[in-house]
Amino acid sequence: MRAEDHDQGMDPSTGQPVGAPVGHTPIEEVDRLCRAAATAAPALAAFSPPDRAALLRALGAALEAHRDEVVALADRETGLGAARLAGELTRCVVQFELFAAALEEGSILEAVLDPADPSARPAPRPDLRRMLLPLGPVAVFAASNFPLAFSVPGGDTASALAAGCPVIVKAHPGHPALSVLCARIVADALAAAGAPAGSFALVHGVEAGRALVVHPAVTAVGFTGSVAGGRALFDLAAGRPDPIPFYGELGSLNPVVVTAGALARRAEAVVAGFVGSFTLGAGQFCTKPGLLLLPAGHGLTGALADAAGAVAVGPLLNARIRDAYLAETEALAALPGVRTISPGPAPDGAGYRVAPRLFAVGAADLVARADRLLEECFGPAALVVEYADRAELDKVFAALPGGLTATVHAELPAEAELARHLVAHCVARSGRVIWDGWPTGVAVTWAMQHGGPWPATTGSVHTSVGVTAVRRFQRPVAYQNLPQELLPPELRDGNPLGIVRRVDGVLGLA
Repeated sequence: MRAEDHDQGMDPSTGQPVGAPVGHTPIEEVDRLCRAAATAAPALAAFSPPDRAALLRALGAALEAHRDEVVALADRETGLGAARLAGELTRCVVQFELFAAALEEGSILEAVLDPADPSARPAPRPDLRRMLLPLGPVAVFAASNFPLAFSVPGGDTASALAAGCPVIVKAHPGHPALSVLCARIVADALAAAGAPAGSFALVHGVEAGRALVVHPAVTAVGFTGSVAGGRALFDLAAGRPDPIPFYGELGSLNPVVVTAGALARRAEAVVAGFVGSFTLGAGQFCTKPGLLLLPAGHGLTGALADAAGAVAVGPLLNARIRDAYLAETEALAALPGVRTISPGPAPDGAGYRVAPRLFAVGAADLVARADRLLEECFGPAALVVEYADRAELDKVFAALPGGLTATVHAELPAEAELARHLVAHCVARSGRVIWDGWPTGVAVTWAMQHGGPWPATTGSVHTSVGVTAVRRFQRPVAYQNLPQELLPPELRDGNPLGIVRRVDGVLGLA
């Protein structure tokens, strides 16, 4: 089998192959799977919310039943460690259960009933009933850095199935064997629970991924990956004869700003928290704090160097990421105005190991070279930005691209006015604003927002984590004056499914 015709898992700790090569999916097979998904879509959409919830609970239970096998293989292909991966699998299970509970509660369907009102102003109102329906087959592109939570059994798959959409996953080449295993678990669990044939499938290879995006049966795409790769697929989705939504999570710097007051009160905690956060998972989290904004004359250079130099990070996920990290950090170190705080000694051992690297630059130099300095470096590298005053902070924030998160460390009540000013900056530049903490770690909840202005995501109005992620794969439909027997059960009088609805403006169980 030619190298360009298959994906091969590699152990990041040794650089040696894992398992057998997995062949790329022929375009003809992609077409067959998409047509099967289109056939399954009406039947899956017809599942009641409780029946759809049962499918999701079955998926969570199946993953749990294969926990040891999944975690062991994931560790071999990613080197992320059994403890981290076990937690990631638990997140997947909890995610399926959370979506199931949300379906049973019903508010994610946004059922709204406005009964006919002949006395309404300015004109009599017909009977109007509206709810969210599934779009249809969804293509999901798996990520490298979360081989479970943002891959085959991850959040995009869970939210699309919760919406009632068949899913076709494009496997990430970094963990092909794990993708095959998880796809088998998901497909078997769905079949055993009664899902229609064609509700789930897996494909491999770049060309298969492109074919998915342009296939007429596919109605939306979920993507987590690089800016370049995401933009190319985004353009494909937009360039179709029938453009479809492309929900891409791409790149984020996640700035953290520390005020003079916060620095005076807890400098040691800032150093420990920042270094722990930007090196977590070998710096391969999408929420890694890539920028630390400190007051000029902060005096933390030595402490930051010592803390970063003491961290032994695990291997990067693959050779491509390692090579890009080494090239990007060397280029960063050579830029005018950039100082190296922690040079990153050569790591010991085989595989794709690297050392953390930490750099510093003045705010004026950052703004002057924003096109180069404000690029995400995937891996355990970060940049300290030293600002002289509030005016320089304003210029830095004006230059920052959109991000997933932005964080403020300040002292209250002494710096309340400054804190409000900084929070406003963060709101304008990110989807999640953090106070006195660190951005790594994303809770799967109703309130979570994991998205932000470009280039963090292609659509800042949505999230890829949390219950409302399902909204990406739904569309609203209004029914006017339909007889009861022709309405979906969710919209009929008497609320036969017992879900949360808004009736005549009032939210409840009516």
